[in-house]
Amino acid sequence: MQFTVSPQEPFNAEPPQSALFSAYLTPADLFYKRNHGPIPIVDDIGKYSVSISGLIENPKQLFMEDIRKLPRYNVTATLQCAGNRRTAMSKTKTVKGVGWGVSAIGNAVWGGSKLSDVLELVGIPKLTSTTKFGGKYVEFVSIDRCKEENGGPYKASITLSQATNPEADVLLACEMNGEPLNRDHGYPLRVVVPGVIGARSVKWLEAINIIAEECQGFFVQKDYKMFPPSVNWDNINWSSRRPQMDFPVQCVICSVEDMTTIPPGKVKISGYAASGGGRGIERVDVSVDGGKSWMEASRFQKSGIPYTADDDDNSDKWAWVLFEVTAEIQQSTEIIAKAVDSAGNVQPEKVEDIWNLRGILNTSWHRIQLQVIDSNP
Repeated sequence: MQFTVSPQEPFNAEPPQSALFSAYLTPADLFYKRNHGPIPIVDDIGKYSVSISGLIENPKQLFMEDIRKLPRYNVTATLQCAGNRRTAMSKTKTVKGVGWGVSAIGNAVWGGSKLSDVLELVGIPKLTSTTKFGGKYVEFVSIDRCKEENGGPYKASITLSQATNPEADVLLACEMNGEPLNRDHGYPLRVVVPGVIGARSVKWLEAINIIAEECQGFFVQKDYKMFPPSVNWDNINWSSRRPQMDFPVQCVICSVEDMTTIPPGKVKISGYAASGGGRGIERVDVSVDGGKSWMEASRFQKSGIPYTADDDDNSDKWAWVLFEVTAEIQQSTEIIAKAVDSAGNVQPEKVEDIWNLRGILNTSWHRIQLQVIDSNP
């Protein structure tokens, strides 16, 4: 395979939160960009291929034309970096990682082939949890090289049972919002694993390995794990925690930013809510008096179509839900938003309770301080 490497190393970026809320589908140029090394550039798409090997009978080299012959699917799915809202967690105590605000998240329609169909090409039936050679995990290996792997490739894994389940909608995606993937988002081919942290949706795919145990790469074994607040860099034991997969329930106010100054009157409070594992958003509660009283926000995905959690006919189960409520605000106050998913999971009230040294999964209540100034007293 021929590829070159872009000089930006690594390039990470997120959009303004107001732009994030402007549409249900996030345009590619507003979709957060998370990289661990220089951006690979595939020079010759005709020679590009993905190897599938490991604990299987029939290893195979797949070219793009082979993948395009498979049934085509579009899956609307939200991807979110595990470190989204890390900056707010650092205010409690400094954590290690990219200083994300609230916009390391985006929602897109991903187009491509289901991984379950791809794996059938090498003799792995759908709904398989173990191959006859003992394969239980599917490892994705990127063209991307990174320092954490000592110059080796970025890689991650999911269970074989998830990979071979058509209902899990795991894709080998070549399109984003109806357009070919651009370089930042994994051209020519990336994995999209809906409902789990973005770190498992490997970009610039080079190889798929069927393995007996979880991927032993850095980002599976020594990163993206959730530790309690008592763990620090002196007493950390990486093997004591499993790699993070599903993302907990989350919501963020996007229409107003912290410490914004406004005149008294009606204020529209809107933002996004999402939960992992395909769980819908049952409720979003908003307070405009620092949590003394609450009102329920309206929820929607597509204009004119009612949103109902866990309704596959009228909702995209892997996608975020937008929320909105209008409130009368006459004095400076704290606005809070919190969501409840369809399994009854709720966001924790305080970031201190979920602080962890890697600053991941900050799903605490989202709080905004509003300054109200009457220009005509």
